[in-house]
Amino acid sequence: MIDKMLSDKVKVIKPSGIRKFFDIAATMEGVISLGVGEPDFPTPTKIREAGINSIVEKGTTYTANVGLIELRRAISKYLEDRFQVEYDPANQILVTVGASEAVDLALRAVVNPGDEVLVPEPTYVSYAPSAILAGGVAVPVPTYEKDDFRLTADVIRSLITPKTKAIVFCYPNNPTGAVMEKADLMAIADVLRQHDILIIADEIYAELVYGIEHTSMATLPGMYEKTLLINGFSKAFSMTGWRLGYACGPAPLMEAMKKIHQYVIMCAPTMSQWAAIEALESGMPEVERMVAEYDKRRQTIVQGFRDMGLSCFEPKGAFYCFPRISDLGMTSDEFCNRLLEAEKVAVVPGSAFGDSGEGFIRVSYAYSIDSIKKALVKIDRFIQSLK
Repeated sequence: MIDKMLSDKVKVIKPSGIRKFFDIAATMEGVISLGVGEPDFPTPTKIREAGINSIVEKGTTYTANVGLIELRRAISKYLEDRFQVEYDPANQILVTVGASEAVDLALRAVVNPGDEVLVPEPTYVSYAPSAILAGGVAVPVPTYEKDDFRLTADVIRSLITPKTKAIVFCYPNNPTGAVMEKADLMAIADVLRQHDILIIADEIYAELVYGIEHTSMATLPGMYEKTLLINGFSKAFSMTGWRLGYACGPAPLMEAMKKIHQYVIMCAPTMSQWAAIEALESGMPEVERMVAEYDKRRQTIVQGFRDMGLSCFEPKGAFYCFPRISDLGMTSDEFCNRLLEAEKVAVVPGSAFGDSGEGFIRVSYAYSIDSIKKALVKIDRFIQSLK
């Protein structure tokens, strides 16, 4: 009975390839997980204390729909200081429940039935479903290992149609760890300037870069008025469970997104907002400490995969690597399931991130060096058993 009532849009969406796989792993004892993209560091002490103190001293009532003005001012200052992009706290910043809500709001605010949304692949698992739930059509934009999984202007140009409404960027990238340097973005901007297409730039990993500087699409000529910049506190500040993100962009778009936000969410958690203010005011030294540790783990895990004979390009951002396993004669899903069964190591099939991810696995190094080294030994043993 209920099955017949379900929305057609919901029926066609597949469950998250990440969560589906780790539901299986959760039933097993002694599993080493390198799968979930969640920092293993606790939220820095001052940030936790700010959240606790806010409950006692500032109360737990609703904030404005768009978020605390104190937080919006802190976000504005942070973005200007770190990435040289300016947004008015009064009407260009919306505080959301994680960066994922911001993506969802943006797509629902601009997509009409049948509109196309370009989604570079391999990609974070929620972008295509969010486009579908908004009534749009998700159009995969493939990226390739030979290009270090960078997005190219030529591929984007070839896929733009009169129905194209938006493109979702996520760089540094989940799942590949790829980055887009300024020259890459300039070439893409040259294409996008010729079309009325919204650029949804998910920059949640902007602080997690190694040996390069992050460039925001919004800073490029002609892109500011066409770009929605999305960021949050989960990754850089190790605040995943606080569920706090934000979106910044042209005032008319922010007003449209606020309409949806105020009806379905009301406002982001009050105590998380006060904690986020502390994060922006005092948390950067802790971010730098965590990034330095991620860099050590990154080098360890990439070299580990190369030593066992797998092709693994060097990720320059986020906390993932994306080694190729296609030469082993099995699908990514088969590899991950057999590895889990044989060695109790959990990683994510590349196919969970779109067709372009088939033949690869996503491995997170947001885990201790000890866990990474133990997992590498087990993965190597598994691979050797296949020969």
